[in-house]
Amino acid sequence: MKIATWNINSLKVRLEHVRSWLASAQPDVLCLQELKLADEAFPGLAFAELGYQCATHGQKTYNGVAILSKTAIEDVTRGLPGDPADTQARYIEGVTGGKSPVRVASIYLPNGNPVGSDKYPYKLSWLKRLKAHASRLLALEERLVLAGDYNVIPHDIDCWDPAAWRSDALFALDTRLAFTAFQALGLTDAVRACHAEPGLYSFWDYQAGAWQKNWGIRIDHLMLSPQAADRLEASGIDKTVRAWEQPSDHVPVWCVLAD
Repeated sequence: MKIATWNINSLKVRLEHVRSWLASAQPDVLCLQELKLADEAFPGLAFAELGYQCATHGQKTYNGVAILSKTAIEDVTRGLPGDPADTQARYIEGVTGGKSPVRVASIYLPNGNPVGSDKYPYKLSWLKRLKAHASRLLALEERLVLAGDYNVIPHDIDCWDPAAWRSDALFALDTRLAFTAFQALGLTDAVRACHAEPGLYSFWDYQAGAWQKNWGIRIDHLMLSPQAADRLEASGIDKTVRAWEQPSDHVPVWCVLAD
């Protein structure tokens, strides 16, 4: 089973990008972030034509997450548990895979910038809630893939210039400590489990020629439960998508699990 994640940065703008990538890459499951669409505006028919069922948690103009799957999506949860007052559409979870079920979540973790604003405590609080929910899911001992745009640069190796990012909410010490505690629950980073080399990035800013200079960062992750990690066969980042016309600033990240 091939499972992928992609922050598409406006599905309305990049629908044909997603359709083209689905047709060529043929993932079994694709988690999308930053739809920037309400549920009623989601182009489900465009994906049904390619053989995908959809579960969405949309929001007009901002945020929005979805799961696309070649098999039925069941036991769907919309919104990250732990704060009923949080109405931002940043989390959706469901079980798919048919006879080889996998619980999959599409995650759009808050950016948190600037660090001195109220956006940063919200980011850390959201990550704390994610850790608590992940702990409950791990207790189910299922194949679990927590996929998405985490807005976290885990280590120096995941950034073109660590010094340039030290004070950013994506790389601040408290962010990395919280992410480390989350991973320490027993989660495996699918990309790093297969690739130890530097220069693996999933995001390049639109400014300052970042793509052309390869000034990238790795912030899109597939975090696997032990039951999923035991079946990990391959992972990768489809970097070439960033060179498409009017691309998202993120590219697809994927892994393959044995059935």
